[in-house]
Amino acid sequence: MVTREKKTTDKVVFTKNTILHSQKYSNRRDLLSVLLEDGKTYTKDQVDALIENFMKKGKVK
Repeated sequence: MVTREKKTTDKVVFTKNTILHSQKYSNRRDLLSVLLEDGKTYTKDQVDALIENFMKKGKVK
């Protein structure tokens, strides 16, 4: 008998308020308060991507 491990695609999501008060993003609170929308939820990957995209656009050429 072969058993298969079921992979879940559910990711933990956080509200804007939770993210703004997390230790992980304490150095980016001002930026995230502008980038994140009230009433939406985000995964850590989404938050990291928002920060990365913003920082790429802000580079001086």
